[in-house]
Amino acid sequence: MDRTDFDLTRREVLVAAAAAAGAAAVPLSPARAAAKYTRPNVTSPAGQRMLASYAKGVQAMLDLPADHPQNWFRNAFIHMMDCPHGNWWFYVWHRGYIGYFERTIRTLSGDPDFALPYWDWTQLPQIPDGMFDGPLTPTDSAYLPYTGNLARFSDFVTPALTQYWDSLSPDQLTQLSNRGYKTFGDMWNDVTGYIPPQPPPPAEPESGGYAVTENQAFCVTSSARYLSRDNPKLDGKTAVDVSLFMIIAGLLPKHFNEAFAPFSFTSAKTPSHNTAPPNSKVFSLLEGFPHNKTHNYLGGFSRTDPGPYGNMTNNLSPIDPIFFLHHANMDRLWDVWTRKQMRERGPIGPAGPDAATFNNEPFLFYVDGDGQPVGPAKAGDYFDMSVFDYDYEPGSGEEVVPKTGDGLIAAAPPQPIQGSVAADVGKVAVPAAAVRGHLAATGGRPLVAQITLPQPSGPAPTREFDILVNAPEGVTQVSADSPYYAGTFALFGAHTPGMHGHGDLTFAVPLPKTLRAFTELGAAAEATLNIRVVPSHGQNKLAVVLKAVSLATQ
Repeated sequence: MDRTDFDLTRREVLVAAAAAAGAAAVPLSPARAAAKYTRPNVTSPAGQRMLASYAKGVQAMLDLPADHPQNWFRNAFIHMMDCPHGNWWFYVWHRGYIGYFERTIRTLSGDPDFALPYWDWTQLPQIPDGMFDGPLTPTDSAYLPYTGNLARFSDFVTPALTQYWDSLSPDQLTQLSNRGYKTFGDMWNDVTGYIPPQPPPPAEPESGGYAVTENQAFCVTSSARYLSRDNPKLDGKTAVDVSLFMIIAGLLPKHFNEAFAPFSFTSAKTPSHNTAPPNSKVFSLLEGFPHNKTHNYLGGFSRTDPGPYGNMTNNLSPIDPIFFLHHANMDRLWDVWTRKQMRERGPIGPAGPDAATFNNEPFLFYVDGDGQPVGPAKAGDYFDMSVFDYDYEPGSGEEVVPKTGDGLIAAAPPQPIQGSVAADVGKVAVPAAAVRGHLAATGGRPLVAQITLPQPSGPAPTREFDILVNAPEGVTQVSADSPYYAGTFALFGAHTPGMHGHGDLTFAVPLPKTLRAFTELGAAAEATLNIRVVPSHGQNKLAVVLKAVSLATQ
């Protein structure tokens, strides 16, 4: 493979490190071409070869006893107990998680050259065919002895998990408590979907606990994945969320973390990777759209309301082997963004005091490729891919990486255009010059809206929202090809009590060039955009309260 435009020189890496002046030291590999393993696109010949080893490794993990640290389900509970979503540790935690998983498959499959394939859903908006073979689908008979029903699953895993819980260190228990899991029973309630009795409001009687299937992380074998070999394709709205337009927009931010969502590659800063931000939960574009929406669609969310859903919809999503191909692609996109930043001599991570806060965050639940606890690890240990000695075959999004490293990153971005909100409709006046730049065939910068609304709450909150631009007042549901449809923002999983938060929810959405608001602009001096947010799929008849709307070019 010709990697001339894919690798970075030693000088470029050092320049990029210098550009992050003020940051705590972040380990960087001096030469990407020296990586021992190359993660292939699953559709490539190498990717197809890797699937055979992957299937052997998955079966070997299924065959391990429940108390073995590398048992398939025990591995999924690492994600259940520790995964961060909706915060700036999302990428780095998952890099460590899938990195150790890759080593486990390498060991248990007997293939020392195994490299985890990635699923480029932008290029292939359907589940790869090989992921319906044998143990690579959670609906296979190999899972039946464990997930045939909840009682069977409980009998198999709870004795071993209870023993594991009782062995946890004080630091691990503190992190779980911050997450909202003060006891093993608290966590198991999220597995079963049981919500304990809640304190009653004044003058109202207390109600007993009840099961809410939307909050159930466990699902039976037969419905573990809601796509099949005969019906493998992503639907229209998910295809929009994983489209090249959406991916490019998500790769254009010039800062690792910013309060204004369109300018930030990562989601919100939080006190820890297991807690919610104190105010607004701010989602980055790539996490809130392609990552979350793909999870939901593969798990059956919105098509099987009110649930229960398939594995990919909730925090036991790693039970579905497609999880790791999905996250390998998210990790690949982080690498694309990092190389883009290096070539533009921009920051690749947090700077100043933020760097120490980010890098020193402890990750305490990983298991290595030999089945041993990793021990206290820190986020900074996994910032660079050299820790697992891999790189990627090029895929979608490489267009954003400049061919040379001579260009300097742009100065301060333009100020956002503030909109007004009345009757849950956001109104923004966009100068014609900004619209023309947005519509330019080459070199244009997309217009990206930032939208804020109250955090969804309750036992079955809305998880997906369609963004409509200049839609007639009576239009509340649209298809993916509507001239008013900008995309579907999605929330992944039932949030744990400690990570749910009670503030606002903020996200960024790029505005498609095909919106009627732009195609009918003509010679007008400006475009007036009326932005509404509605529950997707008609899943909730309540109107969405809109709190703020603003707009910027990236």
